[in-house]
Amino acid sequence: MKQSLGAKTLLFPTPVLMVGTYDKAGKPNIMTAAWGGVCCSEPPCIAVSLRKSRHSYDSIVERKAFTVGIANGAYMAEADYAGMASGRSADKFGVTGLTVVRSDVVDAPYAEEYPLVLECRLVHTFDLGIHTQFVGEIIDVKADRDTLGEDGLPDILKLQPLIYDTAHKGYHAVGPLLGKAYSVGRKFM
Repeated sequence: MKQSLGAKTLLFPTPVLMVGTYDKAGKPNIMTAAWGGVCCSEPPCIAVSLRKSRHSYDSIVERKAFTVGIANGAYMAEADYAGMASGRSADKFGVTGLTVVRSDVVDAPYAEEYPLVLECRLVHTFDLGIHTQFVGEIIDVKADRDTLGEDGLPDILKLQPLIYDTAHKGYHAVGPLLGKAYSVGRKFM
């Protein structure tokens, strides 16, 4: 029998997304967001939800752009720090030693160290309560060559993206392939 836990944000897993922006003064900032994911296939779009109090909020509204880097275990401490410190008072790139790269397709920076980066143009904004959801059309995806599989696409086991446990506030990694999508369920067709 299931036990009621009430209305909580208990979705498993959630991604650890590194949102890159430039503020009014042109200062690069990076923040960690776990409330996000793919929200449309055509055009390809990703959504991230931020509180209005976050420094990155106004930057996305003003610049109409942001990047999303995929955090991995090698830079877990940097990702954690970027979610705790505010870009209003801290130079998160400088403190962590992450390398700022200016996107060549949108008005936003990203960290070179994260192996996969989505460069996004803001297309929609939705006020949802204490969070605002920003929907960005993915204009380009950049990936480190050593994370690509033989098919030329990112290999999740090579990326080793961080995933966030919303219940216990912990970081985890992905495990081995359990089955192929659009295949294992065919036995019920």
